[in-house]
Amino acid sequence: MINNKKIIVVLPAFNAEKTLKQTFDEIPLDIVDEIILVDDNSSDTTYELAKKLKINHIIRHDINSGYGANQKTCYNKALELKADIIVMLHPDYQYTPKLLHSMYYLIANDLYEVVLGSRILGKGALKGGMPLYKYFFNRLLTLVQNILMGQKLSEYHTGYRAFSSKVLNQIPFKNNSDDFIFDNQVIAQVCFEGYEIAEITCPTKYFKEASSINFKRSCIYGIGVLVTSLKFFMAYYLNVNIKLFKKN
Repeated sequence: MINNKKIIVVLPAFNAEKTLKQTFDEIPLDIVDEIILVDDNSSDTTYELAKKLKINHIIRHDINSGYGANQKTCYNKALELKADIIVMLHPDYQYTPKLLHSMYYLIANDLYEVVLGSRILGKGALKGGMPLYKYFFNRLLTLVQNILMGQKLSEYHTGYRAFSSKVLNQIPFKNNSDDFIFDNQVIAQVCFEGYEIAEITCPTKYFKEASSINFKRSCIYGIGVLVTSLKFFMAYYLNVNIKLFKKN
């Protein structure tokens, strides 16, 4: 614990057998109280490996439900266990667990309620192998979102994020998509509730085993990002009643 706050790491996993142990071994267990892994019906040995690693809580979906659905299960379980700080870490080793201390302390010391690990601050994205087209669309979508949502974030698309339980209890994340756009909808909900978001520079790694969506699904995600941003603009500035921002 830090400042008597219970810290839980959640690992939304899918076919992560080649990278799970490396990720798990770098999680700083000196401050992490519990770890939750949700296996979204992997076709490899992710579930069995998680049991060998003696991860505290292991949940397996009976069917492949999607990245967003995986996170819903992660967050619901973390809140059930009375976590004060919840950090989502991808078990594909794209993001380094070595930043967990920095992310935790910003929340534990009551400086921020939400912290994102940004690949765009500094030169980590391209240096780490982010495809050029993804970098370009990341920057373009972030610019549009900052304009429509009145923010100044360096990116909205990182999968490395920490929340206080207060935030996750307040935002209606259960209303969100079960697909990849879930991540973006969460940030929109956080901004809608008026929380300030901290960002820290995060090196990232792109390699064969790291999770990544293909070009077609990236385009679908991009459209979803624009729709989410427009919904935010309508709900926040025009007072339109939109389900994405309604309480559960």
